[in-house]
Amino acid sequence: MIAKLPTIAADSGGLVRYLEEIRKFPMLEPEEEFMLAKRWQEHGDTEAAHKLVTSHLRLVTRIAMGYRGYGLPIGEVISEGNVGLMQAVKRFEPEKGFRLATYAMWWIRASIQEYILRSWSLVKMGTTAAQKKLFFNLRRMKGQIKALEDGDLKPEQVKKIATTLGVPEDDVISMNRRLGGDASLNAPVRADTEGSGEWQDWLVDEAPDQEERLVESEELSQRKAYLAKAMGTLNERERRIFEARRLAEEPATLEDLSEEFGVSRERIRQIEVRAFEKVQAAVQKAARRDEAAAGATIH
Repeated sequence: MIAKLPTIAADSGGLVRYLEEIRKFPMLEPEEEFMLAKRWQEHGDTEAAHKLVTSHLRLVTRIAMGYRGYGLPIGEVISEGNVGLMQAVKRFEPEKGFRLATYAMWWIRASIQEYILRSWSLVKMGTTAAQKKLFFNLRRMKGQIKALEDGDLKPEQVKKIATTLGVPEDDVISMNRRLGGDASLNAPVRADTEGSGEWQDWLVDEAPDQEERLVESEELSQRKAYLAKAMGTLNERERRIFEARRLAEEPATLEDLSEEFGVSRERIRQIEVRAFEKVQAAVQKAARRDEAAAGATIH
């Protein structure tokens, strides 16, 4: 689907070089991401797909670092995450309104977890969902209760983890012994460089909690209200094209719209971009106005 991606060499400095290399790929603005995704979706543009993938390699690495405690080569874990990312790009539908990162994180995690389960012959995970939950959450729970040292957990720690995850205490003890001691999360990324950051800096839990979901729901409702008002800035043709290309469940093709309006496909694309820019400007203006009003109310 895309050109060859950077790889991690097996030597000791391979991971550091990989991190430095993927940081060179620029992050994408929302509108740029949308247009690249449409180019890939509608025209099979592999260059566009490559940009979408490489701009999210850092997301894969952050997620993969959270699975370092399973005794598997980090390069292979990241590679499996990259496979999940490419699957996400292949199936991404930008007109749904989500950013690629939000959609891709689930594919990345699923790909990594499947790889780990295939590789861990010592852990028989085929019985219950609770055991899988314990397998993939034990390290995180130990971090939360400051129990990252080697050896058995204290009874009160076992009880807390078992209660939180809804599993028997014996399962917690057994799983902890099988996974063994975790490498220190406070170890620097580069032992020979001060201020290079610690491994725990990469361990970002991307899953939203209840408060974040509520905020996202409120923000979505507000964005819909902004969008409805912003649509009033478009003329009839711009509105028709914008709705057909950006808001429809099954977006119209450039060719269909060019036949409908009797203009070239390139002209339709230009009108779509102009309409998007007008709507974006109107939404941003409304948001700034509301922020200013809120600030005035507070003061």
